[in-house]
Amino acid sequence: MKTLTKRLTTLALALMMLMMLAGAQANEAIFGDAGWDSMKFHNAVAMLVAQEAYGLSTSEISGSTAITYNALKTGDIHVYTETWTDNIAPYPEDVSAGKVIELGVNYADNIQGLYVPRYVIEGDESRGIAPMAPDLKSVSDLKDYALIFQDPEDPRKGRIYGAISGWMIDDVMRKKVAYYGLDAMYNYMDPGSDPALAAAIVGAYEKGEPIVAYYWEPAWITGKYDLVLLEDAPYEPEAFLRGETECPSIPLTVAVNPGFYEANPEFCEFLSNYYSSSALTSQALAYISDNDASYEEAARWFLTAHDEMIDDWLAEDKAALVRAALQ
Repeated sequence: MKTLTKRLTTLALALMMLMMLAGAQANEAIFGDAGWDSMKFHNAVAMLVAQEAYGLSTSEISGSTAITYNALKTGDIHVYTETWTDNIAPYPEDVSAGKVIELGVNYADNIQGLYVPRYVIEGDESRGIAPMAPDLKSVSDLKDYALIFQDPEDPRKGRIYGAISGWMIDDVMRKKVAYYGLDAMYNYMDPGSDPALAAAIVGAYEKGEPIVAYYWEPAWITGKYDLVLLEDAPYEPEAFLRGETECPSIPLTVAVNPGFYEANPEFCEFLSNYYSSSALTSQALAYISDNDASYEEAARWFLTAHDEMIDDWLAEDKAALVRAALQ
């Protein structure tokens, strides 16, 4: 009898714990921050909506992709607003197994590759800049313009600012330079860090100087400056890894923990409607850079500037609550 009573007590306590956890998930939304600006921005937008339209308390947990994604599966994190599906090997299996719920695609037009300022190709009359490489369209065309992109430390060759050492794309970019025979006329420079790469691009752009560099979208630089992605051969998976094609666009999904999905169906309906684009995200990140704004301030600016998206995401009554909070 005592054993049965003990088992019943244990079961009751377990049920109480489950009810408490369910209640907590119904009252709060914990967002994953894997460390990059675009995810922080989208978190800020979704958190504002969570607070104002659904009465949820919100917070973020920061960490690496591996740590925060695992926390999404365990329920320590509830929402991932920007899931880079190609960087998370178990993601497809986890979705199929119901370990995470994929609600939709935030955007799928992100790109990366070798960029040059538009004034290098077309000039900029307002800045007194004449075209420097008028026929430059593709990566392969760079072989004709090595001296335009002269390496200041080795004037006999050009300089290509590459990707960050340790990133998978760095290996691809190095292979691309070799595949097109550009290594005979260019030095491939490892910038060392994202800030150093950004500083090189900004420094050249502000001075109106030529530069060819790896970068990606969305990013504040591509939102603020007029950069042109050099064309490449159409994407093919195996050829891409050899550096022979353009980089693919990756679907960046909105995903949630299954328990959170069950506890918050209305808010998850909003998340399933949530969408943006690489251009809109870059625009928001440029706003942050230009105005030294916080992510929360950028979210308010963005929702005011793109008011029509509120109606796309939300029912009329919820949209009214968000607009009232923006006043």
